[in-house]
Amino acid sequence: MRRRKRRDLQEHIDIGLNRSTDGGQTWEPVRVIMDMGEYGGLPQEQNGCSDPGIVVDQKTGEIFCAGVWMWGNPGKHQWDKGGSSPGFEIGKTAQFLMVRSRDDGRTWTKPQNMTRALKKREWILLAPAPQQGLTLRDGTLVMLGEGRDENDRMFSTLIVSRDHGASWTVGSAAAHGNGECQAVQLDNGSLLLNARTARPTRFRSVWLTDDLGKTWRPHQTHRKTMIEPNCNGSLCRFDYTENGKRKHVLLFANPHSQSGRDHHSIQVSFDEGQTWPEKYRLLLDAGRGNGYPSMTRVDATHVGLVYEGSQSHLVFEKFSLDELLRRRR
Repeated sequence: MRRRKRRDLQEHIDIGLNRSTDGGQTWEPVRVIMDMGEYGGLPQEQNGCSDPGIVVDQKTGEIFCAGVWMWGNPGKHQWDKGGSSPGFEIGKTAQFLMVRSRDDGRTWTKPQNMTRALKKREWILLAPAPQQGLTLRDGTLVMLGEGRDENDRMFSTLIVSRDHGASWTVGSAAAHGNGECQAVQLDNGSLLLNARTARPTRFRSVWLTDDLGKTWRPHQTHRKTMIEPNCNGSLCRFDYTENGKRKHVLLFANPHSQSGRDHHSIQVSFDEGQTWPEKYRLLLDAGRGNGYPSMTRVDATHVGLVYEGSQSHLVFEKFSLDELLRRRR
């Protein structure tokens, strides 16, 4: 929630949440769920919170939302030199905060500072990746993370809980040169991570892990198949039943372009991300916008997508799975 200006941190920014109980037809007024006010005697524009990463525990229903908080450092950004530094101290390094809800997002806890529990002292930055995490089949919670290591190399990683959010651990870096990311669990239990790649590369970084991010190996599509203009993208798995058979597809949304944040699209993979046939790409908006899509399952037959397109600062669209797959029939 940018209160004063359109810029990113450091600025007067809070994290807000909108709820819909009817599949996105109507939305409740926004709730502010992370706001550090005038902490430490500094004005709100020097207490900004941003980059929300959310995960829902499918076993308990509890919702976790993480954010990055900057204190002081006016005019800086957490990715800029001097915007965040090694260490743990507030004002020296950007802070990793978390809030929780046990009533479907109606009320939220006060922010819990997780910086010392998660960040390595030598890292310049650890922040949530602004996307939706997932609950694995065994109940493990996976939140997405990104940061800058001691050599100022950007990285993507996983933040994992095996005890329903009581404690969290951070995996290793999925190589370097990638940041904002999202993951899905494949049929064999592996996790497929799809990440924004640093300039000048204009292809998505794609990695696989079999051990919750302790080790990584590049996927066959890594930095050569899925184009991007260096922007956040959204990946999700959609399970469904067709003619009595259980099936699933992977869905991916991003600005499908290498020249700018335009041609906002949804793509479909029928083989767990090995191929993304062009004929199944659904173009939503050819115009220029900020992108940053976030996709989720709405119900048994629909997927919802929020993105920043050319027609509005924030767009929500809902699609039936049949609409996305009809060219296959």
